[in-house]
Amino acid sequence: MDRPPQDAPVAAPLDYLLHLADNALVLGQRNAEWCGHGPALEEDIAMANIGLDLIGQARLLYQHAATLAGPGATEDSLAYFRDAGQFRNFTLLELPHHGPLAGTAAAERDYATTIARNFLYSAFMLLRWQSLQDSGDAQLAAIAAKSLKETRYHLRHARDWLVRLGDGTAESRARMQAALDHLMPYTQEFWTRSDAETAALESGAAADPGSFRQAWEQAVAQALAEAGLQPPPGGGHVSRGKQGLHSEHLSYLLAEMQGLARQHPGASW
Repeated sequence: MDRPPQDAPVAAPLDYLLHLADNALVLGQRNAEWCGHGPALEEDIAMANIGLDLIGQARLLYQHAATLAGPGATEDSLAYFRDAGQFRNFTLLELPHHGPLAGTAAAERDYATTIARNFLYSAFMLLRWQSLQDSGDAQLAAIAAKSLKETRYHLRHARDWLVRLGDGTAESRARMQAALDHLMPYTQEFWTRSDAETAALESGAAADPGSFRQAWEQAVAQALAEAGLQPPPGGGHVSRGKQGLHSEHLSYLLAEMQGLARQHPGASW
């Protein structure tokens, strides 16, 4: 793909904006599931605030995407009226909160799973938002600058709990290690480039995530060492959620999130 002239405005590819927006929306929905169920009142509030930050990021990105999607597209139509196969989020973000537990376990929420996921993703997005501040798409660059401030807090919160649980009791360490062992393989999707990411890179709207992979790996390794946790082995199946191939969990998440809007299309509140 040829780059546009230097004085021509750059617009990020629609699928790339949807990838960013879907990531934020799906993880925001997962974190919001802790509302009323946090292990402590302060954590209940913190997780709700992180979820709201992510949904706010999703709104800005969907609004930008709607301008490229054509007549009739809105942030609501992109969030509530697309099916699972049309979503472009990382598979990591749609997984339930009880990954290390048996599917029949009574506990539906494992805080170690939530913390591990938020840490791995926030460490990645901190670097991605930093790079997107230089995007040739001026609106995306502005969204990145705002989101970067929020992501710094998300990462600090998750990292602090990662260390606290890893360096805590035998049970908290075991559960945090199990969560990392379960989730780390899904991070391989961070580094496999999709067609949308290739188009965004070639247009000047985005940077190659491979350029900050080493920085992410160093940040993760430092946190795990401080927490006394072992890096899980690499390899295994590479998920492809950002290409529309999802786990069975996304359709259930979307059914709950989209149900009201689909039952009352066009309603105002």
